[in-house]
Amino acid sequence: MNMMTTGAHAPRDRIVVNGRQYHRPQRTTVVICFDGCDPTYIETAAQAGVTPALDAMRSRGHFALADAVMPTFTNPNNVSIVCGAPPAVHGVAGNFYLDLTTGETVMMLDAAMMRAPTILAGLAEIGSKVAVVTAKDKLRKALAFGLDGIAFSAECAQGTTDEEHGIADAAGFVGLDKPDQYSAELSLFVLDAGIRLIEAGRADVLYLSLSDYVQHKHAPDAPEALAFMAAVDARVARLIELGAVVGITADHGMTDMSRPDGVPHVTYLGDVLDAAFGKGTTRVICPITDPFVRHHGALGGFVRVHVLDGSVSHRAVQDLLAGQPGVALVLRGAEAAARFEMPEDREADFIAVGDAGVALGACATDHDISQLAGERLRSHGGLSEQRVPFLLSHPVAKSDENRRLRNFDIFDFALNRVG
Repeated sequence: MNMMTTGAHAPRDRIVVNGRQYHRPQRTTVVICFDGCDPTYIETAAQAGVTPALDAMRSRGHFALADAVMPTFTNPNNVSIVCGAPPAVHGVAGNFYLDLTTGETVMMLDAAMMRAPTILAGLAEIGSKVAVVTAKDKLRKALAFGLDGIAFSAECAQGTTDEEHGIADAAGFVGLDKPDQYSAELSLFVLDAGIRLIEAGRADVLYLSLSDYVQHKHAPDAPEALAFMAAVDARVARLIELGAVVGITADHGMTDMSRPDGVPHVTYLGDVLDAAFGKGTTRVICPITDPFVRHHGALGGFVRVHVLDGSVSHRAVQDLLAGQPGVALVLRGAEAAARFEMPEDREADFIAVGDAGVALGACATDHDISQLAGERLRSHGGLSEQRVPFLLSHPVAKSDENRRLRNFDIFDFALNRVG
């Protein structure tokens, strides 16, 4: 069973969630999901000398590279982090799905797909004051699944209520206007909110999930990216100054998916399948699709393919997909679920993963790349974006060097292994 072990007869200093034990922290603990923070951003900012707090974490705390879960999208990885488990356990394997029972597409905006409890809800149940602050409201309900605590987003910080969010007028509490959803300030608001919650004594366990707006828009060495890294660093420094143990990881990296002339490098698999088998016989789902489509035009490095017509040969579909330029890997659903720890009963007939630097799409008419406003397409979803940073502000007492490190191990390290 993956249920939480709490209640009258459970120890009040620890919980067991999804088969893993976590200790209730004796000091403030902050875990940050640095959305889209490819390790290159950390390295480039360090070389530019703009991130002294992150540099200190790397040298005097704990630093490693970890693997994000596949597909490397926001929702599966954020939920994995707060559950301490892969999508096969919690059930969330994309931002956007084809519901196999209804045939309708579903954008994940709530906790309906959740099959497992969260570490955050467990800690709140044994007395921790828990707060979740996300940049994107689409994540709030999933991350706050079962949580008796504070949960709000920067995107919808105005008008929050005690009943729904655990805090009234979050924007007023933080003392900042609600930022634009397409701005660096959206992420900075999240960090400022975390700082304010600690200063006010409202939270002692915090999960802060940022936006990847900057990383989608700017390469690591761009002035805008360096300025953002410096701004994040200043807030991390303040969290540490407040006495917090800070853990930082990412949901995915980021890859330039444009050709040298700036045109997005895309293979539209929906058009290929329609031409070969007829329109409506197959359906390509792009699980990156979310309300922040201007970030990426719903184009990333991973798609799912459903065969809707029983007369179409699955073998022929697989061979056609595998032969397309820019396609690195094609797997049948069950094989993909086993390899990437995804829920098999929610998997498509096939998944396809793009080569590094290549985006996969449905039909060209399904993607409005004009929303990129002339910027290069920078996106994620495939194996190329799986390596992410894994930092802690304090040294760890024990670490198994031979064990594969995952981004969803960050709560284990922050709660159980910091000396």
